[in-house]
Formats: sequence, C-alpha cells, structure tokens
Amino acid sequence: MPKSAKAKALENVPPPPPVPLAVPVADSHTHLDMQREMHGTPVEEALAKAADAGVTRVVQIGCDLPRARWAVAAAARHDEIWAAVALHPNEAPRFGSPQALEAALDEIAELAALPQVVALGETGLDYYRTGPEGVEAQQYSFRRHIALAKELDRTLVIHDREAHADVLRILAEEGAPPRTVFHCYSGDAAMARTCAEAGYFMSFAGNVTFASAAPLREALAAAPPELLLVETDAPFLTPVPHRGRPNAPYLIPHTLRAMAEVKGLPEDELARHIADNTARAFGQPAGAVA
Repeated sequence: MPKSAKAKALENVPPPPPVPLAVPVADSHTHLDMQREMHGTPVEEALAKAADAGVTRVVQIGCDLPRARWAVAAAARHDEIWAAVALHPNEAPRFGSPQALEAALDEIAELAALPQVVALGETGLDYYRTGPEGVEAQQYSFRRHIALAKELDRTLVIHDREAHADVLRILAEEGAPPRTVFHCYSGDAAMARTCAEAGYFMSFAGNVTFASAAPLREALAAAPPELLLVETDAPFLTPVPHRGRPNAPYLIPHTLRAMAEVKGLPEDELARHIADNTARAFGQPAGAVA
C-alpha cells in the first residue's frame, strides 16, 4: 500500500518523547552510528534523550570492522555505552576468501579483548539476505565467534533470521557461552521455551508492537521474565505508535509497555526484571543499569 503524504512527511521527523520510565533500563541493542548517518542524530543527543526517557545504558553494536572500531571508540568516550563487536552474518561471505575472513576475525578478537567491549555480536545466521552460497562462510564465522566469546568471557549476541534450527544446532554442537542473547527475538513460542531451558536471554524489539506480530507476542508470553531484555535495533523497527519514523533509544518505553501488557506485569516490575537481566546478560555488576 502506498504511503500517505502525511506518513512520507514524517519519515525523517523524530517522534515526540514518551512518558519516561520510572525504573531505568538499558537498550540492549542499538546502532548509534547508523542513527547519526541516516538521521543526523549526534551521539550526545541520543544519549541525553535516552536518559530523559529512563534508558540509562545502551549496547552499541559494531557489525563490521569499521563499525566495530567505531563502537569501541564510542564506548571509550561515553560511560553510558557498552560496546559489542562482530562480523554480522551477512558480512562473512563478502570477504571472498577464507584468508580474508580469518584476518577480519583476528581483528574482531583484538577489539573484543578491550575492557569497554562486553559482547561478541551481532553474529549468527541470516538465510534471508544471504543465499545458499553464503551458508558455509556464515556458519564458520558463527562458530569462530562462539569460540571467541568463551575464550574472552564475553556475551554472545545472536542475529537469527530464518535460520532457527541451524542456530540452535550450532550452539549445541559448539557449546554456548555462559551468557547468550538472542537479539530481536524472532522465533515462536516453542523456540522461546527451548531458549529458556538453555538459559538464553531473549531481547524483544519494536516489532513486538506491530499488529502483524501475534506469533512474536505468543513467544514473549512464553518467555520467563528473568530472561527478557528490551532493545530498539535503532534506527530500525520503530515501535507503534511511531512506526515508519526514525527509531532511537529514547523510544524504548513504548516497547517495554507493550511487553508488560503481554506479560500481564506492572510496567515497573518488568522494568526491574529487564534492568537486572541486562546487567547479568552482559556480565556487569548488579545495579549497573540504574
């Protein structure tokens, strides 16, 4: 369906700030660099608006080598940022040779060892954007990231798109790190129960608010509160009521409130779970999200 003139006019207009959360939480997965590139949002402004909304920490994802370097530098400058570095699964097949991929993974390992880096991510499998010819490189890269997460005691942040069975299989074969997060959880309720049994954290993004996302809400309903995280994946997946406009960490309250409704929990109770979970998920002290 073609966009209305009003929708087009709002595409690059930031939504108004929501009512702030009373209990602070973290955005477990965001791309501040892309928000700056696509919508001109300075990092300092993004962090200030997030704090005003009750979002006091963000996990900045570096999903290729230049963005991983950027994430590390940003986290060194801003205490509110925790960095995660990896090769996105769609990046792995683009190196053209095993040697080039290995060299890139070596640099990721060097960056991941820095103290401001809390996670290897986002890694995993994506069979939506990469065809069968890229599966071998994706799976090799995923296995290497799993090994690095365990070696460096970093959290593993998983991108899983149309690859649920292989992601779970490879995690079982390799042995998942003690802290594993499914970013922008996209599985069904049965998979949520499987993840819960394994102790995997499940992070829900703004798409859980979409009218078409009933199966995702069923998965959220099945996931235990002690394994839930919330994220933006900004500048993507802007939650209702602002779908189609720029996303940013300050819009987390919309997603969290929708999650609380699905879970049948008071907003503050779910927020306390999520704050505690985020600290545990990323290997940080209790109270690190406050």
